[in-house]
Amino acid sequence: MVLVDTCGWIEWLTGGTLSDSYEPYFDHIAAMIVPTSVQYELYKWVVREKGIQLALEAVALTEQATVVPLSSAIALSAADFSMEHNLSFADSIIYATARFYQAELITSDDHFQGLPMVQYFPKFSK
Repeated sequence: MVLVDTCGWIEWLTGGTLSDSYEPYFDHIAAMIVPTSVQYELYKWVVREKGIQLALEAVALTEQATVVPLSSAIALSAADFSMEHNLSFADSIIYATARFYQAELITSDDHFQGLPMVQYFPKFSK
């Protein structure tokens, strides 16, 4: 089981420079978990960059995975991870969700680099 962070969804959907790194995870979307916070971030980004119709289609794709709402257990764990690793609210929710489900977090967000159970794909400099 894996959790692809918002940046991975954006890379994959836009054919970004790291899309090949993320592609294998999307071949097995049913094995993914998607926190509702990733749906929020993805929807917001796609609406801003591409419009509401494509944003709704992107969120529909996330629904092919197991969508995980924020629970009290994940929220409290996220607060601990936030303090321990200096993560933002959204990042700590995403990381706590992955850890709660014992899923590997797949990301290019450097806030997660070096944390346990994280597969990190560095962004290329331009």
